[in-house]
Amino acid sequence: MSRGASIRFGILTVAVSALVLCVTPTSRPRAEALPQQLDDRTFWMLVSEFSESGGTFRSDNLVSNELAFEQVIPQLQARVQPTSAYIGVGPDQNFTYIAALKPRISFIVDIRRQNMLLHLMYKAIIELSPTRIEFLARLFSRQPPAELPLDATADELISAFQGVEPSALAFERTRQDIRRTLVYDHGFSLSAADFSTIDYVFRAFYSAGPEIRYSFGRGSGWQPFPTYRDLMTETDLSNVQRSYMASEELYDVVRDMEMRNLVVPLVGDFAGPKALRSVARYLDLHHSTVSVFYTSNVEQYLFRGDLWQRFYDNVAALPIDARSTFIRAFFNNQGRVFRFEPGQQAPGPRSEQLLNPIHTLLAAYSEGRISSYYDVIELSR
Repeated sequence: MSRGASIRFGILTVAVSALVLCVTPTSRPRAEALPQQLDDRTFWMLVSEFSESGGTFRSDNLVSNELAFEQVIPQLQARVQPTSAYIGVGPDQNFTYIAALKPRISFIVDIRRQNMLLHLMYKAIIELSPTRIEFLARLFSRQPPAELPLDATADELISAFQGVEPSALAFERTRQDIRRTLVYDHGFSLSAADFSTIDYVFRAFYSAGPEIRYSFGRGSGWQPFPTYRDLMTETDLSNVQRSYMASEELYDVVRDMEMRNLVVPLVGDFAGPKALRSVARYLDLHHSTVSVFYTSNVEQYLFRGDLWQRFYDNVAALPIDARSTFIRAFFNNQGRVFRFEPGQQAPGPRSEQLLNPIHTLLAAYSEGRISSYYDVIELSR
């Protein structure tokens, strides 16, 4: 190579190196704080790209079967507020935790696509309903008494809908409003099968009203479960009602997050390869941590094989800190619970809500001290 060619080659090399130095940093994702809201396109991208293929569960699980889920809220508030990210599973008991903790963003991860669609149904109805009265009227397709005050207690509010006949006209009007809100207002890409599932879920609330329960559609032999009314009017250990239906203020927290697209429902197996890992990467990118992970009793099913190990590997990928906490539901007999007055002996099995620092669980897992579901429960006591 001639001296001139060598010089030109050296200059070219320097130029290319400088270009690489300029381009490479900007080609990587740049970390930034969690957004104050998600636009519709981003929200749907998260739902679509983070989700896995749907799986099955033994019940439709349209409402919770955990009567004690409010009892840990005071302790949680003391431990994790201010709250960064919330991860949960299942239906609308998540709204009560969200209302109490006010997270920056929430992800609801459930193996059933039906649960994701249930949450989209809730999203539409909540956005359409500025007050609790309007929300329940739309959810149950029932018209409450005109004199019902906005500051009614949860008991007064839901009692107003007891015994009221559902309206087929109100049902159809809200059904159409749900479709319009999701497709035309938000632009979400939902299939005919998705809307068929939403219609099925919405009709269940129309048919059962405030008496809908976890066992809906299973017949009388499955009846010892709390109703929606029971769940919304239950109290914590200090006799304080904390459900998202307890006050306009709590309902407004949930509605505000739904309006800003910050309750993101995903289809995902806790032990799956994609959903939780995608949430982990998203939170890492936004310098955020998981403050609360509500698992219900999903781990009970994962321990029937080796899936629990995959789940804890997924949990280990989540960004956490010393305050990050699991909420678990433990059932002492087949998941059935019975309502009873304070001070009375429970006439049957009942759920128990347990808290567990996430780092404590991960340490026990890495040290080989976890081999059964009951190891996890004892660690949570």
